[in-house]
Amino acid sequence: MSKQENTAAERYSALREKLGPHHAPEGLYLRNKELPFVGRVHCNVTRLESGSWNEIVLDYEVGAAGLADGGWFKATFKFYSDWALFQSSDPTAANFISAEYHAGPLRPGQSPATVQSLRIRFDQKGHERPFQKALIVDVVDGYLNAGDHIVIRLGDRRGGGPGTRVQTFVEDHFRFRCYVDPLGTSRFVAVPGDVVIDIAAGAPARLLVNGPRFAHPGQALPFRVSVLDRWGNACKDSGGTLRLRAYAGERQVYEREHALPEAGWSSIGVDDLPSDFPQLRLVAELPGQRDVPPAEALVTLDPALPAPRAFYADLHVHASDTVGTNSPAYNAAYARDIGGIDVLGYTANDFQITDENWQLGVRTVEEYNQPGRFVCYPVQEWCGSSTAGGDHNVVFLDDAPPDFPYNQQGEHNRTLVWNEDMKGSAVQLGRWPVEELWAAYVDDAEHRLIMPHVGGRRYIPDWHHPELERLVEIASSWGHFGWLYQDVIARGYQLGVAASGDEHRGRPGGGPPGTQVFGVHGGLTGVIADRLDRRTIGRALRARHTWATTGEHTALLVRCGDYQQGDVVPHRGPAKLDYRFLGQAGWEEIAAYDHNGLVWQRNLHEEAGYSERLIRLRWGGARIPDRYRWAVWQGRITILNGTINRFQSQGFEHGEEVCRRDGPTDIVFRSDTYGDADSVEIDISNLRHCTIKVEGSIGSYVKVGDPLKPNPFVHKPQFSWEISGAELLAAGGLKLDLGGTELFLALERLTEHALPTDLAGSIDIAPDNAAFGHRPVYFFGRQRDDSKVWSSAVFLKFD
Repeated sequence: MSKQENTAAERYSALREKLGPHHAPEGLYLRNKELPFVGRVHCNVTRLESGSWNEIVLDYEVGAAGLADGGWFKATFKFYSDWALFQSSDPTAANFISAEYHAGPLRPGQSPATVQSLRIRFDQKGHERPFQKALIVDVVDGYLNAGDHIVIRLGDRRGGGPGTRVQTFVEDHFRFRCYVDPLGTSRFVAVPGDVVIDIAAGAPARLLVNGPRFAHPGQALPFRVSVLDRWGNACKDSGGTLRLRAYAGERQVYEREHALPEAGWSSIGVDDLPSDFPQLRLVAELPGQRDVPPAEALVTLDPALPAPRAFYADLHVHASDTVGTNSPAYNAAYARDIGGIDVLGYTANDFQITDENWQLGVRTVEEYNQPGRFVCYPVQEWCGSSTAGGDHNVVFLDDAPPDFPYNQQGEHNRTLVWNEDMKGSAVQLGRWPVEELWAAYVDDAEHRLIMPHVGGRRYIPDWHHPELERLVEIASSWGHFGWLYQDVIARGYQLGVAASGDEHRGRPGGGPPGTQVFGVHGGLTGVIADRLDRRTIGRALRARHTWATTGEHTALLVRCGDYQQGDVVPHRGPAKLDYRFLGQAGWEEIAAYDHNGLVWQRNLHEEAGYSERLIRLRWGGARIPDRYRWAVWQGRITILNGTINRFQSQGFEHGEEVCRRDGPTDIVFRSDTYGDADSVEIDISNLRHCTIKVEGSIGSYVKVGDPLKPNPFVHKPQFSWEISGAELLAAGGLKLDLGGTELFLALERLTEHALPTDLAGSIDIAPDNAAFGHRPVYFFGRQRDDSKVWSSAVFLKFD
């Protein structure tokens, strides 16, 4: 017997002697004393592959407190996880969850528990941020004894279901944090010891080549080539060889085999590419790995371009210290070494970050900030509700310690203090509403960049400070928000464009989409600057010398004489704007907008010559502009009196968005859109004489309730459209608006020719100022794969 056990036994012996004659189950006192008071949880797995299907068992052993009639047990995890939604209504279907009672052994004289049944449910808002998603077990009738067990199966396969689909992104130490209400009072206490599971990347499935889209001849061309799994996670510890070739036109000008690391990310940096050709086409491949297709990237080399090379920034990246995944150092390294970007903004939700964690994040920023190679800024995310202005990021652009969380007077500059580590339950109000945020930083506006964005608490442009707010974020992993830029431009605000990851999943730098809330690629901000250091990049950001992409290393450059995008341009007479679009997948539409909307447009399919057979159904938009915005599309395309020769999807973000043939006349599809668009391209014989029917439904995220039950978009739950092939041939393209936030269907003719990846030209703008005293003009482009780019406006101020 151990010393501790002997001591417990001695204490019990003394207790019995003090109590005198009494009745108690034999040995129960000592056994219960050995149990943690609120119990403990075990799990059958410690490591899972991202996006894989599994059955996971959580075994909760009731603690010495027992579990009273009406008590609850919760297993929670963080809200940003895109683990498939759990359901408890169909044991034969995917993601079924169950809860069972298993009685523990009884001691002599002990009565059995009286629990009649357990009921399990899944609630996405069942606990406190960040551990919001909750599997909740209710004790329906009776009580549980100490030492009894509640066994929860996630993805219970016993009824024939396939299990549960794990979250699609990697995470060191994914946690189930468990809580129990032992007394049935609805007050919960954490069960000590989180269930910790490492979620790792799967097998290699594709390659990613990232680097500058343009540079001056003679400049170094830093590129990153990485091996990814099917969900876009960086593979690790693979070893082997990666082959990289470069072509100038049809001539091969570079070939080298690079050894992939035996440990760590399967990624290599390249800095020896030739840079004395007008354009290079890079081709990366894994020799001998037939299941991993080659990947390509383009880089244009032109001395007339406005900067030594393109710089890419992700100014909005969360780590695990607030609502992100993995450490600040992990995210910085990923952005640099996998994302292949140049500028990072380590971002903390101001109400949630603790002082200690913020200081750790700032130290990490200083460690990774290396002028000439990689620039890091600390960023406060002011998390005000939309009614107070909405989310705004504060980027601290200089080298001085940021005046956050506290200013020199000791006043905190947070929105408020509200986190799981705070003492007490009262709100500690800080800078609220947004005018008070401005007041905190307006005295040093030159070294601050306040950037409003959509994200969760949507920015409302009823507020604007022209000295502090120089850019607005119009694309992120939450979706595409071109409508927001049009809104601020129409109001006369002189704001430029930015796009960011708003990354919560540890994949900054244009990270790949997952499912649920973050369903598109993270965005990137292109920056026109002479050097890569904090001061130079900061000046360029505040000068609005930027373009925004939906995560791709594309570029959009605009000039008006000696001025460039973002500038206020004094002008007399018509203004000539020169543009250049540099892409990867081929530009299909480019356009220019002013405060009133569209002013100019080119359809590159039409310019290249329409096919007589090739058409496309495109659908997109969002239901609402706020957090749970996405539209869930399920549809059917029927071609009557025509033959479907072939078809392919474009814009689908992952393997759970699908289209497939359903008989000789039909194609069915299912996808989600967040302001982006998805499409199916179809080669049809007898197009002129056929009939094209499109029908289906628009649903939404099942935030509350059974995920197996549809949640229709109330304003347009169904759509139906029928046109003839002759109508489409005559019109070139037709569009059906469906309400919501730019929901639409479009039937369009396509070309069979290659679309341009380098597109330059000019347009003339008439000298007409808006009522607010200038005429803003910005450019927009879309590639065939629905990747997009926007320029900051040129603010023409006509005499």
